[in-house]
This record gives sequence, structure tokens and C-alpha cells, in this order.
Amino acid sequence: MRTMDLAGTALANTMRSKLRTLLTVLAIVIGAFTLTLTSGLGAGINKYVDNLVEGFGAPDEMSVTKVSSSPMPGMGMAGEAPTEYEDSPAGEQWGMALLTPQDLEAIRGVEHVTDVETTRFVEVDYLQGADGRRWDTAFMGSSFEVEMLSLDAGRAPAPDAREVTVPQAWVESLGGNSSEDVLGQQVTLVASDPLQRPGSVEATVVGVTETVASGSGSSPVPSRALEDAIHEIQTRGLPEEQRNTFFQATVTVEGMPGNEAAVKAALAERGYRAQTLEDQLGVIRGIIDAVTWVLNGFALIALLAASFGIINTLLMAVQERTREIGLMKALGMTGGKIFGLFTLEAVVIGLLGSLIGVGLGLAVGLIANAWLTAGPLSGVTGLVLYAVNPIALLLIVLLIVGIAFLAGTLPAARAARKDPIEALRHE
Repeated sequence: MRTMDLAGTALANTMRSKLRTLLTVLAIVIGAFTLTLTSGLGAGINKYVDNLVEGFGAPDEMSVTKVSSSPMPGMGMAGEAPTEYEDSPAGEQWGMALLTPQDLEAIRGVEHVTDVETTRFVEVDYLQGADGRRWDTAFMGSSFEVEMLSLDAGRAPAPDAREVTVPQAWVESLGGNSSEDVLGQQVTLVASDPLQRPGSVEATVVGVTETVASGSGSSPVPSRALEDAIHEIQTRGLPEEQRNTFFQATVTVEGMPGNEAAVKAALAERGYRAQTLEDQLGVIRGIIDAVTWVLNGFALIALLAASFGIINTLLMAVQERTREIGLMKALGMTGGKIFGLFTLEAVVIGLLGSLIGVGLGLAVGLIANAWLTAGPLSGVTGLVLYAVNPIALLLIVLLIVGIAFLAGTLPAARAARKDPIEALRHE
């Protein structure tokens, strides 16, 4: 009997006892369905994390901050004796170390560091539109976000011009009916110095932003020149060593995978703390993967139970078809062919169950993802709850077919060992 004939016969034999085969297939469907949902859920959440990573920078970048040399004041517990006061070193405010031009030079001197970009966080009291109305800015973006912006209209701010982008939600407040209406509008940003004396700077709206998963674009984002102008107002009257400081630096590392450890060690020796994007978000990935594996474990338990169902189904089939096995052997069919026939029946059952389960899992996952992200969870920008990973789906099908094949070997071996004379005499 040829292989194709064996496959056709195996498919026909599985349909002899439809109810028994259906119940066995259903047990496999449950396991395949659960595996498809959990693997897609893990892939979806990891994709959302990837979206967050893209919004925070590039894979070859590190965020570098200065390690404070003095404890943050006011951190003692109530009732404890006071700690002796020490003057904060230059470049430190409230125990938070800021980067100075000398620090930037030291960072640039580290081997494999090819570029250093600085970050200043500025705040403004309010933004005044062309019509004179003033709008509170609870949070002001930073110029380091410029390269990460997703634009609905216009362009990103030029570094040397006093320009700003505003979120889509601001369009109507600034008197526009569409994003294009506010492009080119002159706005005034007002900030206060340490003595609460206000100062203002004019800027041009050059773009309207969509909010990405990382949150970039949800607030006005200034150009480097505009950010420096606001910083000048906020630090007016302070000593020069406190004015010319930066919150953190973003460094680009050549050959990041191979040089990451060396660069971190070199920066640590100089008194700096460096973190990659994976350092900041790797814990989240670990938790997601751990939960996914736990859920996959439950699915594998369901598949293990289903494998016993396959064994039981085929053992009963061998018992019921004993005389038929004897007849096939009497007609010259070898034990190997009979073994192949029954293992193929197990594979057919596994393949049917896996395809149906994977199909149902895909349908439920995609429908639920579309409904949740567009409905109850629509406020979470860029959220992905379920993602299709073709390789994972193929591995699920192959895993289930493999389990079915192994489950079918015991009944198949029993059928292959039957003596044809005794089998023909079986009642």
C-alpha cells in the first residue's frame, strides 16, 4: 500500500466512529486554542513594549545620569537625630546630580561612545495663543522627543529656530478646525525664574502631533533653541555652574551588543549611571514572558490529557479491527505498514484538532483585540493585546501533531505485532 493510500485509509478510518473521534479532537482543540491565545497574547504585549521602546529612543543608545555624591536632604525619619549639613557640590540641587560641560567631555572620552546629546526638562506657566487666551501646560515636552514624533500635520521643529509642535487635542483650543489651521501661528510661552519673576519667549507652531505609545507628542514639544530660551528664563539669577547643567545625556554606542558592558563599566568608574532601553523595560518583558509560559503550561496539561484520549481511541480501534488487521497481514501487508496506518490515524486526529483550535484561537484573539483596543482600552495609545506570530502558530501545530504521533505509537505497535492467524480467528 502506497503512502497516499495509507493516508486516505487513515482519514477514512478516523471517521468510522464519528462521536469517539469528535470527542478526542475536541480535547485537542481546547489545548490548541489555549496555546494560540496565550502565545498571541504574549506576542501582542511584547509588541506593545517594542512600540514603547521605539518611542524612547534607538537600540544603540544609553541614558546617562550622574551619580549623586550626597544624600537627598530631608530623607531622615521623623524622631531621628539630624544629620550634619553639607554644602551640595556644584552641579547638584536637592541631592540630584546634574551633568556639567566637564561631565559631557568625560562621557565623550569613553571608548565606543560616538555621540552625546543632552536633555533639559523645562516647564512653562502657560502658553498664550494668537487670540490672547492663555492655556495651562501641565507638562512640557523635551527637545529629545523631536525625532520620535508622529506628525498629523506640518513638520518637526528645527533645532536652531524657536519652534514648537502642539498635540491634536490643542487644535480647537488654539482656534483651528483642522490641524493645518494652526500651522504658522505665533504663540507665547511664559515661564518664571527662581524668584517667580515671569519671562516670555515667542515661538512658531510648525507641527501637530499624534500621541505615540511612549507618550511622546501628548504635550507641546519645543525645538532645542526654544528649550534653551525657556531654560535661560528659569535659571535667571543662578550661578553659572548651576545654569549650564543638564538632567541627563543620551549617548550613542557603536557596536552596542558587544561593547555595552565595557561602556557601562567605563562610565561607572567615572561616576555615571548608564541604562539601555532594554535595562529600563527588560523587567516588563520578563514578567510578560513568565505569565505567558505559565498559561502555556496549562494548555500543555490539556494536550497531555488529550494524548491519553488518542491512545484510548486507537486502542479501542485496534480491538474492534483485530480481524481486519489479520486479513491485511494475510494479504501481505507488513507490520511496518500497519504501524504506519495507525500512527497516521493519530496524526490525522492531531492535525484536525490543532487546525481547528488554532483557527478558533486566531479568530477570538483578533476579534477581542480589535474590540478592546477600540472600545474599553481605547485610551491606551498604541496598545496591542494580541499579535499573530506565524512561526509560533506553525510550532503549535507541529507540537500537537508530534504529541499525537507519540500517543499513537503504542496502539500502532500493538496492531503491528498481532499474529495474522489469531487475528483472523478473533470474534
